[in-house]
Amino acid sequence: MAVLVTGGNGYIGSHTVVELLNLGHEVVIFDNLSNSNRAVLERIETITAKKPHFILGDIRDSQALAQVFNDFSIDAVIHFAGLKAVGESVAMPLSYYDNNVCGSLCLLKAMNDANVKKIIFSSSATVYGSPERLPIDEQCALRTTNPYGANKLQVEQMLSDLCQSDANWSVVALRYFNPVGAHKSGLIGESPNGIPNNLLPYVTQTALKIRKQLSIFGGDYDTADGTGVRDYIHVVDLALGHIKALDLVAAQTGFEPINLGTGIGYSVLDIVRSFEAVNQIAVPYEIVARRPGDIATCYADPKKAKDILGWQAEQTLDDMMKDAWHWQSNNPKGYDD
Repeated sequence: MAVLVTGGNGYIGSHTVVELLNLGHEVVIFDNLSNSNRAVLERIETITAKKPHFILGDIRDSQALAQVFNDFSIDAVIHFAGLKAVGESVAMPLSYYDNNVCGSLCLLKAMNDANVKKIIFSSSATVYGSPERLPIDEQCALRTTNPYGANKLQVEQMLSDLCQSDANWSVVALRYFNPVGAHKSGLIGESPNGIPNNLLPYVTQTALKIRKQLSIFGGDYDTADGTGVRDYIHVVDLALGHIKALDLVAAQTGFEPINLGTGIGYSVLDIVRSFEAVNQIAVPYEIVARRPGDIATCYADPKKAKDILGWQAEQTLDDMMKDAWHWQSNNPKGYDD
């Protein structure tokens, strides 16, 4: 199968590209490199002994997208491209709507024009906002608390509407919980620009003394230790979820939202303690004010993924901490090394 992967040089995208190539799929990456690095391509090739096609482009560029569909016989799309930081989305909502919603609209128009109607969308557990119940299943109310989550929900609505209007569309919206870790090789991993927005890169950079200390946003949540609780999932498990979803869009039509998580919630302090124990290294931290848009607790009910995709997370929290440190300690400056 020929698969177009938007944002394929990014953190989750690159790990998914590795799994696609390992299974013999043809991969075309379309990425503007705004939050990724061209060096990822060489590392993907080192891991897989295969080379994906790479197109430098922005999903808001309709002409560039049309050219991709003209040049390659694409069977399906996995759509990762977009801005992805909750706090930044609160500060810069217009940029997020432009990139994430308008960009997705351009992509869907190009797909429709090319008669390519199979897509896996990189959605998020943020569509549930402050959840009505725990664990969170796919029937929970959708009520976002920040522009990033609103973006994801609006794109999901577009995709659902497409499926209602045209029975040939096949869509899986994968609602991720919190991806962490890195490929076992240590060659690819999470490499944010500037100050990390996600927890694990901040933990690993603090362990390396790149950062003075970890800032934990909020110590007064209604949780066991006062810090926020999340469902952390190994990025390779997440990538394998996309492989299963690719089989599903090939086998059925319609709109299918599916959670990808472990079903276990860990607090920020749980993560710090696990990281310190597994890697035998201290992580100094301070507890600071909450971030706007954050919620107390969020973890998945992953039953639907197991029932419909035949997928479940396999890797443990210790695996996640070990692989995150293996990546960061071997690449202190990320891909700039």
